Amino acid sequence: MSLPVTNLDDRKYQDLVDEAKRLIPTYCPEWTNHNLSDPGVALIELFAWMSEMMLYRLNQVPDVFYTRMLNLVGVNTFGATAATADLTFWLVPGQEEVVTLPIGIEVTTVTDDAPVIFTTTENLVVRPPVLTSAMTSTDNDRYTDVWAELSYERESLVCFPHLQPNDAFYLGFEDSLAGMAIRLDVRAVIEGIGVDPTNPPLEWEVWEGEAWAPCTVYRDTTGGLNRDGAVTLLVPRAHEPLTLSSTQAHWLRARLLRASPDQPEYRASPQVRTLAATALGGTVSAEHSQRVNRELLGISDASPDQQFAVRHAPVLHRHDDEHVVVVFDGVQHDWEEVTDFTHSRPQDPHYTWDSSSGEIRFGPHIRYPDGTSRQHGAVPPGTAEIFVTSYRHGGGAIGNVGSSTLASMRTTVPYVSRVENLESASGGVDPETVENAKLRGPYSLRSGQRAVTRDDYERLTIEADPAIARARCLPPVESGKPIRLLITPAVENIDEQTQLDAYALPVPMVDRVMQHLDERRILGAEVEIGTPYFQGVTVAVLMKALPGRPPTVVRSRVLEILYRYVNPITGGVDGNGWPYDTDLNSASLFQLLESVNGVERIDEVLFFEYDLRNGTRYGSGRELLKLGSDSLFMSASHQVVTR
Repeated sequence: MSLPVTNLDDRKYQDLVDEAKRLIPTYCPEWTNHNLSDPGVALIELFAWMSEMMLYRLNQVPDVFYTRMLNLVGVNTFGATAATADLTFWLVPGQEEVVTLPIGIEVTTVTDDAPVIFTTTENLVVRPPVLTSAMTSTDNDRYTDVWAELSYERESLVCFPHLQPNDAFYLGFEDSLAGMAIRLDVRAVIEGIGVDPTNPPLEWEVWEGEAWAPCTVYRDTTGGLNRDGAVTLLVPRAHEPLTLSSTQAHWLRARLLRASPDQPEYRASPQVRTLAATALGGTVSAEHSQRVNRELLGISDASPDQQFAVRHAPVLHRHDDEHVVVVFDGVQHDWEEVTDFTHSRPQDPHYTWDSSSGEIRFGPHIRYPDGTSRQHGAVPPGTAEIFVTSYRHGGGAIGNVGSSTLASMRTTVPYVSRVENLESASGGVDPETVENAKLRGPYSLRSGQRAVTRDDYERLTIEADPAIARARCLPPVESGKPIRLLITPAVENIDEQTQLDAYALPVPMVDRVMQHLDERRILGAEVEIGTPYFQGVTVAVLMKALPGRPPTVVRSRVLEILYRYVNPITGGVDGNGWPYDTDLNSASLFQLLESVNGVERIDEVLFFEYDLRNGTRYGSGRELLKLGSDSLFMSASHQVVTR
């Protein structure tokens, strides 16, 4: 948002005097007498006094001038962020047909004044669950088919055969239950005595593709499968098929937990006679926003720098289907949103969209000091209609509503009886205030336009070209030598096939960086651009997979982690690239790899140095590799052996 229409310079008399004295050695090194009696110092104090008077008058300029100057240099306020929440929709009782909850359902808080509106961001299909199989297991190892016992009312099945932690009772369904709310109607034999019926030591889980994910128990009237009743579960929004003992299904399981000190244990396993599943509804994500579909902005007059505005602001971050289209001679053309027109060519269909104000601008025509002029971004032809396909507006801290407050539906959905948010909404942030932007602007300008410190060089280098992933500035090795700037270009699809040549610096990239820094570096500072020294590393791992987990799958997961972790761009603990001046030790990898799904234990980790150019490994295995200040680790030919 452009700042609406004030201390422009906060330096005082003594600040000006001190600053002038600090510059004496640079501009006049032979001047060594800086005492108050020196005539030159007297002149400095005189001009400092006069400058302070001018600054005082300048600071009386109205706020409108100050904020307009900030607008001209690109200091804009940050937009709002929308809060998000999970909404659970409950169907009318007895519904046995497939119910589709489309994206865009609006739900509001129950209040008399200014209700907060949330809109669903995904579709949900609620299908009647079809139960096809049942199993029991002991410690995720041995599986027993108990479908026959569950199918005949005359028999009962024992849910937890050995009554040991991780014993489980599995229910296989024909279709995915992802995001659904289901009810399990249970007829039980009162055998599972001893537990607290309000806090039994068991957990309901579904297979989400990589691991078992817990379900939310909305209500349980069975006392832990101990008596007749119903268990109402909210299934996570990921539920994938899994093959257990040659039977493929979408599995839901009740797993026996180790009882806590204040939690009684089962003295006998619960037994189930019959079990039936019913769909009660589903849960979808929603955000604090309202959606506007296809809005006409206006008609183009074919002039540069045209400006239009949507009817509702602030506008939230755009999705792929939310953009500007230009309709001319009956043909619709999609245009692309950009941050600014710096790199836009005259034929590029670009526009900018200010999230706070909702203002959309097309490319300007700019004249440069050498007399040339250039159009930055294409101009919509005359009489062309300017549309927005869609957009969402809203956001702010007001969207962080409490649990069970989103209960009123603005959009009518067949077969839905009610809606609620079981947890509070979160993530809503108000747009930046003008007062804060006024404080932030001067700091940004003072530090962002000069290359003085090491951080300045690194930040400006990354700004010079979006294809640069990382930059490292090293001071001169000795006086009179250039500053060393190490650039790591962005590389896509990083894996074991990535070669050293992928990190070579293109000549146009080097030229752009040099031009960007030449305009900002201190006079006399020299810069030398290159790449870090990439130290190849082969990691050898000896590990054991959990029983029942395919070793090849677990091995591929470990390899994926290794290539991502020991990497110049995606490596390190935070995933932002392997840190400079950080050695590689086996202790950190032990901890990282033991957390990989399917790994039981890591027995050994060794490192070997690898010649990336010749493709050969050299030296003996070590548990620690040191790294130079101008180097980064790079993965090569990792070896993982499973027992």
